[in-house]
Amino acid sequence: MLPQSYEIPAAVLLVLSGAIACFAGYRLFRLVLAIFGFLFGAWAASSMMGVTNTIGMLVAAMLGGLAGALILVFAYFVGIALVGAGLGALVVHLGWGYVRVGDPPAVAVIVMAVLGAIGAMLLQRYVIVVATSFGGAWTMILGGLAAVGDRVAAKAPHNESVWILYPTTASSARWVPIAWIALGLLGTAVQLGVTGRKKRT
Repeated sequence: MLPQSYEIPAAVLLVLSGAIACFAGYRLFRLVLAIFGFLFGAWAASSMMGVTNTIGMLVAAMLGGLAGALILVFAYFVGIALVGAGLGALVVHLGWGYVRVGDPPAVAVIVMAVLGAIGAMLLQRYVIVVATSFGGAWTMILGGLAAVGDRVAAKAPHNESVWILYPTTASSARWVPIAWIALGLLGTAVQLGVTGRKKRT
C-alpha cells in the first residue's frame, strides 16, 4: 500500500524494473532479485501500517524493501527457488481465473509453488530466463496500467486514498493476458538469444 500521491512514481518504478527483469533477467539476476525483493518487502511492510499514517507507511516500505532486497540477494539459491515457486503460484492464479470465479484452492497453489521451486533448482538457467521474462512482463503491464490510470491496477478506495497492488488482478481488459504472453515470449527470446547467452570460454 502506498499513498495515492506516490502512484505515478511507483508505476514508473514498476515499468523500469519489469523491463530489466523481462529483457536482462538472467544476466542481471542478482539485481532483479534485489529489485523484486525490495518491491515485495516494501509492499508487505507498508501493508502493516495504518492507511492514515503516511510517514509510518513510507518508513515501513523503505525498511521492508531493504530487508527484502538483502534477503533475496544473499539467499541466492533461496531466491531461485522463490522465483520458481512464485511463477508456479502465478500460473495457478491466472489459469484458475479462466475456469472459475474466486481464488484457486490452497492445495493447488502450494503444489504448483513446490513444483516450480524444484524445477527452478533443476533447470536454473531456463527457469530464470522464463520466470524473469514473464514476471518482468507482468510487472511492466501492471505499472503501465497504473501510470495511465487503469481503475483496477491503480485501485484507490475513496475513503482510504491508498494505492493497492494486486498483481493477479491488474485489469479486466481481455487484451492484458495476450499482451503479457507476447511480451513474456519476446523477453524470453531476447534473453536466450542475446542478454542471457552463456559466455564462451
